[in-house]
Amino acid sequence: MSPVIFNLSKIRYGYPGGPLVLNDLDFHLHAGDRIGLVAPNGSGKTTLFHIIMGLIKPLSGTVEAFGEVREAEADFVEVRRRIGLLFQDADDQLFSPTVLEDVAFGPLNLGKSREEAVAVARKTLDFLGLNGFEDRVTYKLSGGEKRLVSLATVLAMEPEVLLLDEPSTGLDSSTKDKLIDILNGLALSFVLISHEFDFLSKTAGHIYTMDEGRIRFDQELHIHTHEHAHLMGRQPHRHV
Repeated sequence: MSPVIFNLSKIRYGYPGGPLVLNDLDFHLHAGDRIGLVAPNGSGKTTLFHIIMGLIKPLSGTVEAFGEVREAEADFVEVRRRIGLLFQDADDQLFSPTVLEDVAFGPLNLGKSREEAVAVARKTLDFLGLNGFEDRVTYKLSGGEKRLVSLATVLAMEPEVLLLDEPSTGLDSSTKDKLIDILNGLALSFVLISHEFDFLSKTAGHIYTMDEGRIRFDQELHIHTHEHAHLMGRQPHRHV
């Protein structure tokens, strides 16, 4: 079996004054896994990502990543170097004046020289087909462009794993197709949150749902296209 990247056991979490969002949740990711998560808003998908990254602490349960239990803030420094998180809102990810500065920020924080960081940033932008974006003003980008530049900021840190929170939101069909090609071309494990079944079916190897604060591994969603013809297709009829 492939190595376990992270393993969450009996995770419980609730926001102050509210019910439990995650309730004895178990979840694991092996190297090579490409998992999709689809569930209603408020089911705990984003909360799950934030717990994996140590951005919030569970009320109880165990977070293990790369073979070690992670509890204190210092334990998650390595996790954040090795797992790249794409936020649901691109504006939470982009904060520098220009695209090149934003994409180079992560490599600089990892200890690369300015020249090295800029080289990595340019290479990443080129890989994503964003040549010529280097000097674009970040806040003036379109919604779709912000999503791709946000992904560039994550990939520039050369992570081993990706956590992608609604990466296709706000994308037009051509940009969405481009993102599908990019994800399918990456040799990375990932967990992908999306409400778009078609997008998930083209990117994830397994698709699960969440219910009552837990991931339902026994309710894997098998998405397929239903096509058929009727001799009298305009007449009312029922599928049984």
